[in-house]
Amino acid sequence: MKFNPFVTLDRSKNCKRHFSALLHVRRKIMSSPLSKELLLKYNVHSMPILKDDEVQVGIRPSKVIITSLKLDKDGKKILEHKAKLRQVGKEKGKYKEELIEKMQE
Repeated sequence: MKFNPFVTLDRSKNCKRHFSALLHVRRKIMSSPLSKELLLKYNVHSMPILKDDEVQVGIRPSKVIITSLKLDKDGKKILEHKAKLRQVGKEKGKYKEELIEKMQE
């Protein structure tokens, strides 16, 4: 049952909007998580799917997992940026030992 009158359930309209979406929206729609090996290697959880990436399709097609990435210079740049942001997020709000020693002096 549809509760929001501004959202359509028509399959053809949804399909059209999915495939004719703007690139920055389609990039977010067509992203999927990386496998555990790639997660440990690159320290990144998800990436947009590109043409030559290999994916593992589970029970449902919407639950794909990227098993190997085709990395070009832009892909490497995205991975480095995301990994750097994750590293900054882990250190955020934590005091380092040197700062604690300086504060005690």
